[in-house]
Amino acid sequence: MSNDPGAPTAPTTAPTTGAKPPIVRLRGVSKTYWRGKEPLHVLQALDLEVADGAFEALMGPSGSGKTTLLNLLAGLDQPSAGELEVAGTRLDQLGDGALARWRAQNIGFVFQSFNLLPVLTAAQNVELPLLLTKLRAGERRERAQTALRLVGLADRANHFPRQLSGGQEQRVSVARAIVHDPRIIVADEPTGELDRHSADEVLELLQRLNQELGKTVLMVTHDPVAAQRATVLRRLDKGALT
Repeated sequence: MSNDPGAPTAPTTAPTTGAKPPIVRLRGVSKTYWRGKEPLHVLQALDLEVADGAFEALMGPSGSGKTTLLNLLAGLDQPSAGELEVAGTRLDQLGDGALARWRAQNIGFVFQSFNLLPVLTAAQNVELPLLLTKLRAGERRERAQTALRLVGLADRANHFPRQLSGGQEQRVSVARAIVHDPRIIVADEPTGELDRHSADEVLELLQRLNQELGKTVLMVTHDPVAAQRATVLRRLDKGALT
């Protein structure tokens, strides 16, 4: 796939990560929330580099800051301190509008609860991120069908979420995450609501997107079986990487 939203989609060979600069660089990144006048230090002076084309899993106890870190890497939140560079852009220097445009070009999201709209078909759900682009309707539909083929659900394009299994719904959400050809797939507990068989199917799909299309995958999980699919495992505890 190309980063040009108008270009045709086609599998490419995964890049050699050692030949490229890191796609993620954190230097002294901290995140503090406030409860009235009381500070809540969620992340503390994190330094982190992630290789372009890596598949990384992040584990840790509840409340350790995993989702906060994922939100920072995806441009959904801003650090309280430090330098945050993702895909060649200093996110800590962007305003809300610029962050939204950056996310639309670089990040594909896979959520635990699927977040599919029940009144739309699988194809229409996958097409949603493309509505903000300049692609014509026919081009949007073609890209949605291509994404569904990549996740093995071309024959379910006209089914509504209620007509799909949980595993199929999550694969539709993966198709939606890749339809605009992002550089990074951010997955927050992608197998949390799935049985083992369905979870393994989704994990194999993420692994294939990483290995065959060269997508960088950043996954938060509590599941040690899911974490074993990653090539790098990191642990976060009390706001610090261990």
